[in-house]
Amino acid sequence: MGQNIKLDKIDRKILEILQSNAKITNAQLSKEIGLSPAPTLERVKKLEVSGIIKSYHAKLDTDKIGLGVSTFVYATLKGHNRGNIDVFLEEINKIDEVIECHHVTGSGDFVLKVIAADIAAYQKLMLEKVSDISVVDNLQSMVILSTFKDSKVMPLSGGE
Repeated sequence: MGQNIKLDKIDRKILEILQSNAKITNAQLSKEIGLSPAPTLERVKKLEVSGIIKSYHAKLDTDKIGLGVSTFVYATLKGHNRGNIDVFLEEINKIDEVIECHHVTGSGDFVLKVIAADIAAYQKLMLEKVSDISVVDNLQSMVILSTFKDSKVMPLSGGE
């Protein structure tokens, strides 16, 4: 796994603010953390270069863009070896509707988060793409009925 990078109180405050509002201007950010703009920008760049800040994204309303069905899918492979894992990951990465893929312990080998326009589109995707991956042994789907928490904000308590 990666190494922990030491963050001071100001770095943590920058990260908290950017997680809730990535579009904040450097001038406003500097005002909120109590530094002048130049050192604020320098700290943000350091956090980006170190890989702590990986990217910036717009969070979309899936219903408004016509993606009304979200599911979690447990995928079990025919054999849990490096070759099968590589084949699976190569194929999964070609499927845009698979928006998350996690290698897990437990009853399945992977948990996928899949998004589709509707149940018919989801069924077609599963039948024609996901279950067609040669190393897939079993798939178990769980349709998400409601989401009550969907935060991408990382807790930054602790530290200095």
